[in-house]
Amino acid sequence: MSALSDQLVTFAILAYLVAMISHAVEYALGNARKVPAAAPARELVGAGAGGPGATVQEPATPAPTRPDRSAARAALAGRIAAWITVLAAALHLGAVVSRGIAAERMPWGNMYEFVLTVTWIGAAAWLAVLWKQPSLRRLGLFLTLVMVLLLAFAELKLYVQVVPLMPALQSYWFVIHVSTIIFASGIFLLGVVPAVAYLMRSGWEQGKRSFPYTLARRLPAAAGLERLTFTLHAFAFPIFTFAVIAGAIWAEAAWGRAWGWDPKETWAFISWVVYAGYLHARATPSVRRNMATWIAVVGFLTMLMNLFGVNFFFTGLHSYAGV
Repeated sequence: MSALSDQLVTFAILAYLVAMISHAVEYALGNARKVPAAAPARELVGAGAGGPGATVQEPATPAPTRPDRSAARAALAGRIAAWITVLAAALHLGAVVSRGIAAERMPWGNMYEFVLTVTWIGAAAWLAVLWKQPSLRRLGLFLTLVMVLLLAFAELKLYVQVVPLMPALQSYWFVIHVSTIIFASGIFLLGVVPAVAYLMRSGWEQGKRSFPYTLARRLPAAAGLERLTFTLHAFAFPIFTFAVIAGAIWAEAAWGRAWGWDPKETWAFISWVVYAGYLHARATPSVRRNMATWIAVVGFLTMLMNLFGVNFFFTGLHSYAGV
C-alpha cells in the first residue's frame, strides 16, 4: 500500500499539471466574444420616385451573433481543466488513504503526510467552491500551480518511508488536534489564492498595467475575489482557534503544561493573531480592503513558517517532522 500511495501521488501531480496547462490555455484565449454573422442588406423593387425598375435598399436588420471560436475553445479547455482537477483530487485522496492503510494509523504522523493531506483539503475545498460558483473557474490556474509546487516539494524534499507513530503522538488528541489543524490549514491554503488574485485584479481595475497586475486582466471581478477571500478565512478561523486550544489541552495532558512557548506553539499563536487581525480589519469600515487582504497574505506566510521554517530551523517538543 505504501508503494501504491507513492504512485498515486506521482499520478496526482501529473494530473494537476495537465489541469494547470488546460487552465492556462483557457486563460490565454481570453474572454468570450460575440462575432457578428454575415447579414446582407435586402433590396426591394420600388415604384414612384425611383422610376420603373428602381431598387430601394432597406436598412439591414441587426445581424445575429455567434460565439468566437477562440472563446468556445477557451470554455472547452476550462471544462477539461475542471474535470482533470476532479481526477487529480481523486488520485490525491487515494494516495492519502493508502498511506494511512499502510501505516495502520491516520496519515498525519510527519511533515510529508501533513503536506499531503493539507493540499488535498485545499483541492477538495476548491472543487466545492467551483461547484457553487463556476464563474470563478479561472482561479484554477493558480490553485493547480500551488498544488503542483507543494506536492512536488513534498515528494522531493519531505518524503519519508512509512513508520509507526512515535509514542508522544499516540493519543486520541492526535486525531482531534491534528485533523482540525490540517482542515483549517487547507482552507487557509485555498484562501490565499483569491487573496493574491484580488490584490492583482484590484490594481488592474485601478489602471495599473505593469507586472504582476497584467496577469489579472482575465480574472473575475475584484469584488467577488475579495468576498471569497473573506468567506474562506471566516470559515477556517474558528476551526483553527479550536485546533490551537485542543493542542494546549493535549500539551497539558502530555507534558504537564498547556503552553510553553515552544517554537511551534509560538508561531501558531502568531498565525492566530495575524488572522484575527485580518478579520478585525475586514470588519472595520475605515480599513481599506487592500490593506486587510495583505494581512491575510501575511497570515499565510506565518503558516508556511510554522510548517516549514520551524521544522527545518528550530528544535522543540514538536520536532517530529521526519525530514
